Amino acid sequence: MQQATPPHLHIVITGASSGIGQALARAYARRYGAHCTLGLIGRKQAALQTLQSEIRTAHGSQVHCYTADVRDAERMQAIAQTWLAEVGTPHIVIANAGVSRGTLTEYHEDIAAFQAVFDTNVMGLVHTFQPFITAMKTAAGQGQPAQLVGIASVAGIRGLPGSAAYSASKAAAITYLESLRVEMQLHAIGVTTISPGYIRTPMTDINTYTMPFLMDADLFAEKAVKTIANGRRYTVIPWQMAIVARLLRLLPPILWDTIMKKAPHKARLSDHNE
Repeated sequence: MQQATPPHLHIVITGASSGIGQALARAYARRYGAHCTLGLIGRKQAALQTLQSEIRTAHGSQVHCYTADVRDAERMQAIAQTWLAEVGTPHIVIANAGVSRGTLTEYHEDIAAFQAVFDTNVMGLVHTFQPFITAMKTAAGQGQPAQLVGIASVAGIRGLPGSAAYSASKAAAITYLESLRVEMQLHAIGVTTISPGYIRTPMTDINTYTMPFLMDADLFAEKAVKTIANGRRYTVIPWQMAIVARLLRLLPPILWDTIMKKAPHKARLSDHNE
């Protein structure tokens, strides 16, 4: 359900030091300018500081930067407490941080990669949202907008060869966000799931195979910001990939297996951020 935009918007974004997260920060700054305060969380301090300077200079937005890995629950708790004390309850929390690694179950050394992907792409959502929910429930009860946003992927719709960890983690993310959405509706907190298709970021730059409907990160971010503002529950961006996603759900396993039998694989043990 769409809620009125407050005079000054407070937004927290993880994975903000590169890729989609960085593009989302810029998109919000362009859209709201001095009428928004951004909390940018990422693993690369220098990149966050550069983005902070850029946004402040170009758009006048207030920007707070925090260096963290979303796998670290205690660090995410500390960041949330600092934000709540210094800025106040966020209106929007976007759990965007994610990693993609090529994995194959047959290799023992890939077990650590599976764990890292799940810890980031699934538990990272929990670590991002949990510290803010109590305050957001109070704010929502007082009529303030409150929205949790998770960035999933169309890769979570069907299992992709060579990307078992990534596909499974994004499938888990989609289902987790759905559960969270029905839980939070009792407290007037909206939950939006966005599943990107192929977006031009450092994570996709290393892919050697064809990526249909490849979209620039800045264009994706503009569409994502509109989706969030409209209070959508679930969406796939770009729209062409949304059609593909619907078709993928309908394919019987035997047909999917045949199509994917000789599909290219992502390189193993690479680590790329969303």
